[in-house]
Amino acid sequence: MGANVTLQSRMDQLGLTQEELATQLNDALQEITGRTGEISSRTVRNLLNGSSRRPIGRTCAALERVFGCPVADLGFSAPSSMQHPPEAPVRRRDFIASTTGTTAAVVPLLKQRRSVGMTDVARASADMNQLVAADDRQGGHASLATAALEARAMVLDLQQRNASERVRRALYALAAEFTTIAAWSYLDLRDLDTAQSYLYESTTFAGLSQDPPTGIRVWINMAMLAYQRKNWPEQLAAAQAANASPAARRDPFFRSMGRVRLALAHSSMGDAREAQRALGAAQDSLSKATEEERPRWTAFYGPAELQHLAAIILNRDGESAEAEAMAHRALAKIPPEFQRNRALATCQLAMAQLRQGEPEQATATAANVFKIMDGAPLPGRMRTLIGDFHRELFRLAPTTTYARDWADRMRDEWSQA
Repeated sequence: MGANVTLQSRMDQLGLTQEELATQLNDALQEITGRTGEISSRTVRNLLNGSSRRPIGRTCAALERVFGCPVADLGFSAPSSMQHPPEAPVRRRDFIASTTGTTAAVVPLLKQRRSVGMTDVARASADMNQLVAADDRQGGHASLATAALEARAMVLDLQQRNASERVRRALYALAAEFTTIAAWSYLDLRDLDTAQSYLYESTTFAGLSQDPPTGIRVWINMAMLAYQRKNWPEQLAAAQAANASPAARRDPFFRSMGRVRLALAHSSMGDAREAQRALGAAQDSLSKATEEERPRWTAFYGPAELQHLAAIILNRDGESAEAEAMAHRALAKIPPEFQRNRALATCQLAMAQLRQGEPEQATATAANVFKIMDGAPLPGRMRTLIGDFHRELFRLAPTTTYARDWADRMRDEWSQA
């Protein structure tokens, strides 16, 4: 007699404890027989330790209902009345490929079964990572939002099936992540009302997930949305919520994320001293962060992105020379695959040069934005920055040849949107 490692492995895949499996087996018996089952955690323990290798018929029926396979595939010998004929070969490629623009979001259509497990969570997480990578390259766009919302619908459908508490929380975290990707896309597109509606939804899913990194991501996006709306008190409140979140309390990496949002909010409100204090705290926290596995969406954040955000604060506070230096440092470190972030940092560099009385150099720098984006349409948020640069350039040097050439180039690039 030996332990049933096959059953244990299937339980691990579904994230089920012995007590949770007993509950699901009793639920299955209720549906099959119309009467409440009496399977206990002790029964499950006997199934696992090998004491029960040939369960009675109703227990076998419940096991098959929960796991979606014959009991023989769970390491048991089934009663003769429950022997299954060999399964005909079936070509199983249950997936749908949602290809939108340059984004290929592959969202598996899982085999219809009663229970959902961590394997399903891992597949959906892989799809989410593809969407995050697409955002790193291009920034938010409508097809990315569509793919994210389709993936969210699939995840919420999985919530309708049996799952352990661990799996259910992970599914809610994924729902929050996919919704946040959609919200972020609309924020980048400057469709702020739609972004806000999805951010409110993602807040609910994040709360249900009880996942700290998911929670701080939502608050960071809320702060960015408030900034785009020029609602400075709300930006500060969202930044304070991010800074006080469980993720920020536990991990210096997330604490740095929250503190730099505080710095940006204080800068928006004209409090340069508090902005510098929060920025210094963000730098200090990041220096204490250790290398460890974190969600894929955090890959953008590190010393380079912190320097980029510092350039924004310095530009806003009128310290253009320091902003230029900080933008140069950021661009030296931002990886090439983060095209959108490289282009945004380049916008800050150009603006810093322009405000130091170097319009020709600034114009050459700003033109690099179009090279970095490599023909991709500029996200709405980036177009706003370029528009600000354009107006400032023509205020300072309206009749110069380089300004006219810039205007022609910008007109061509704008037409691609």
